[in-house]
Amino acid sequence: VQLQASGGGLVQAGGSLRLSCAASGRTFSSYAMGWFRQAPGKEREFVAATIRWNSGTYYADSVKGRFTISRDNAKNTVYLQMNSLKPEDTAVYYCAARGSRWLSRDSSEYDYWGQGTQVTVSS
Repeated sequence: VQLQASGGGLVQAGGSLRLSCAASGRTFSSYAMGWFRQAPGKEREFVAATIRWNSGTYYADSVKGRFTISRDNAKNTVYLQMNSLKPEDTAVYYCAARGSRWLSRDSSEYDYWGQGTQVTVSS
């Protein structure tokens, strides 16, 4: 599986962005998908995950109520809608795929990674 993330950019605090992650391969629907982020000088952290068919989602406490993960299996794409953005959301955002039907917030349990897209939130 190859993943291509896009949609990052510069936005003011309180604004919104939607990230997209396009996946190659015919078995996209069988993968659990996740978003992670890494700010300068910090470790990569979990943001959100969804299992197949949008039947389950999981969020980090820091983004719960502001971010929404979704997927369109027909388009082999997973999205991260980010609302009410804060300066502390500034990071490189990565999408990842896990060859399992179970959710996970552990980055080591993901098998494939996209290249990352920069999100910068100004105050």
